[in-house]
Amino acid sequence: MANETSKNNPLMCNPVDGICEILDNTTKTEIAVQNIKKSVKVVYFTDPICSSCWGIEPQLRKLKLEYGNSIEIEYRMGGLLPDWSYNSGGISKPSDVAHHWDEVSVYYDMPIDGDVWLEDPLSSSYPPSIAFKAAQIQSEEKAISFLREIREMVFLKKKNITKWEHLETAAKKVGLNVKQLKTDFDGKAKTLFEEDLKLAKSYGVRGFPTIFFLDNFGNKEIVYGSKPYPFYETSVLKLYPEATKSEYSKNWETLFSKYHSLTAKEFSELSGTPKSESEKQLNDLVTKEHLEKLMTKNGAIWTIKNTSR
Repeated sequence: MANETSKNNPLMCNPVDGICEILDNTTKTEIAVQNIKKSVKVVYFTDPICSSCWGIEPQLRKLKLEYGNSIEIEYRMGGLLPDWSYNSGGISKPSDVAHHWDEVSVYYDMPIDGDVWLEDPLSSSYPPSIAFKAAQIQSEEKAISFLREIREMVFLKKKNITKWEHLETAAKKVGLNVKQLKTDFDGKAKTLFEEDLKLAKSYGVRGFPTIFFLDNFGNKEIVYGSKPYPFYETSVLKLYPEATKSEYSKNWETLFSKYHSLTAKEFSELSGTPKSESEKQLNDLVTKEHLEKLMTKNGAIWTIKNTSR
């Protein structure tokens, strides 16, 4: 997991820094901020196959629950893996990533099965990124659910999310118009994705996750990489000290009605319950047939039964 390796392959993320780095993206211009609807705008540069981004799902979900009244989150795709043509230094093929994903799964305490890179490897992260932009055209809320769905597919279910069949399945599950999604995927979503890539470059983004916290006065805070929850909370409060933390119900019914699938780490973060206790409670709910459990070789995810997003 040497730095030299990560420079040659963006998928070899550095878990210590919590970042998946990209190459040659150093142009930086001043960020123009305008028309922020809420007090703080959060611009989140991410990628569907960024393992470090999967690692911060617990923190982001908690931030939305506690400060959703004060922040608006704007999701931007960053283009982590254009293709495999530029890789070198011993990292030349998808199978080289498999073991690394298994390692970072342990580090982030989030289930990731690296075997997708051995069984049905992805050639690029661009198709799922473009699909997300197509989903955004229909609904921001459904697009975020769609992104979560395809992440679960690639990280837990070993699905190659460059394939339309998997993107279509995810789209149906979250209630998107699949025909419209395909039309936009083949058309205007590509332009929107290119705009995201240009924006990432203008912001000086060099890896994912990178999150900019902005206010209407041009002030900004940046959280670069995967960090503990207080880093994100502090960034909001620095820009908007008057922000009040929303109290939310931490019982399992409420949490699963908001987020229909949760890992033990996520449930622990959102409920304020220790991880071991969280896992026991989730398993008890499976026994009582309230939840379903998907087990992977590196952890599990629990989904509420008989529901759709």
